[in-house]
Amino acid sequence: MDMAISPVATQVVSVAGLSKHFQAHQVLSDVHLSVAAGERVVVCGPSGSGKSTLARCISGLESYGSGSVTVNGIAISPRMRHTELVQASIGMVFQQFNLFPHLTVLENCTLAQRWVRRRSRDEARLTALEYLAKVRLAEKASAYPAQLSGGQQQRVAIARALCLNPSLMLFDEATSALDPEMVKEVLDTMILLAQDGMTMICITHEMGFARAVADKVVFMDEGRIVQAAPPGEFFGDDADPRVRRFLSKVF
Repeated sequence: MDMAISPVATQVVSVAGLSKHFQAHQVLSDVHLSVAAGERVVVCGPSGSGKSTLARCISGLESYGSGSVTVNGIAISPRMRHTELVQASIGMVFQQFNLFPHLTVLENCTLAQRWVRRRSRDEARLTALEYLAKVRLAEKASAYPAQLSGGQQQRVAIARALCLNPSLMLFDEATSALDPEMVKEVLDTMILLAQDGMTMICITHEMGFARAVADKVVFMDEGRIVQAAPPGEFFGDDADPRVRRFLSKVF
């Protein structure tokens, strides 16, 4: 069977009936989610609602019990087959920056390119400099992570992910480990990606960002999707009562 990723596929992510248990605890229960090319989806909800587990199942970092996950036309089986093809097309940005402390910013951004994309040293360097400029950090190419602020390190992590030319960017609480004054610079970078048409799934409690950027806001609770709606509906008076209770605590 041909496992090539179709460049014309309009449905980037399709999740249907996804369920997962950690021993006796059900973390995901009958989750359905679709993300079209160029769509910006924000996933929110209380801690322990299954948001990060859903993200990890989509990215192939976590196996699951039942249902289906398809990314770029590739079905990821619960036995974790074909995940290398999927992971090569997804840019992941986590709470922690996960930069190599002994490598410069430029080296952090070229390493995966050379191993995953098999690019030459010169090609990887040019690509890295292009995306470091995009996140406004080109002047920090020779710096080490310890010489950067938390916000700058997270922007380097975003640039590193972009260097692999992903078709999907998946942000898992990318600002939650930052001091409040550093959150805006990372959110501004994410907004720039959204404006460029990048397909994005963002797990975040930044509701201002969701209102301004998202095409669809998804609320999860106890492993289920309670509501998935455009921002105007999600933040409106007709939102699900559970959603309104959550919003009353985060605004």
